[in-house]
Amino acid sequence: MEQMAARLPFWSLLTEREQETVRRSAVTRRYEKGALIHDGGSECLGMLLVLSGEIRTYLLSDEGREVTLYRLYPDDLCVLSASCVISQITFDTQICAQRETEVLIIPASIVAALREQNLLVRCFLYELATQRFSDVMWAMQQILFKSLDRRLATFLLAEAERTGSSTIRMTHEQIAQHISSAREAVARMLKSFSEDGLVALRRGEIVLRDVDGLMKLQ
Repeated sequence: MEQMAARLPFWSLLTEREQETVRRSAVTRRYEKGALIHDGGSECLGMLLVLSGEIRTYLLSDEGREVTLYRLYPDDLCVLSASCVISQITFDTQICAQRETEVLIIPASIVAALREQNLLVRCFLYELATQRFSDVMWAMQQILFKSLDRRLATFLLAEAERTGSSTIRMTHEQIAQHISSAREAVARMLKSFSEDGLVALRRGEIVLRDVDGLMKLQ
């Protein structure tokens, strides 16, 4: 637990007593691919540190439509799962594991105590919340003001940069979730990209063939 807790970005801001409190109260939990980690209507979970895997935070409409807000990877912190601690967060989100994932959970009561007792932690939490809201606003901008071809091109290029590979190992359904579209629409657009020589389609994979062409679509 010592090594896991030390991966917290604000670990160095804590006193020895506060560090001991976190070590004693934090727990690790594993989630299978597709598992729901947190439902906006459920009890406040606390703060999540991604140890391995990937989590997706999204909004879910009454009609079942999903809007991806952002994705988090190892050593990223999820603050929306602790919305009961930060009063400025006023909307409910869903959080799920995109692949087999392990997280470190700091209970909401501990996060609240740290925020009240440690000014540096309080500033860190507000800065993190601001960063996540910036991610949310970017996602909304993509959906509201960008056509599907531009959103898809932007996503493929960003994913290639993140993974360091020109091969994107994702299904059409997974991509549709990330860019908040329908699987059928994504499949049609990818087919169009393929016909234009921008990508090559394989089972469960998309290979970027013309990066410059995709960049022009952004």
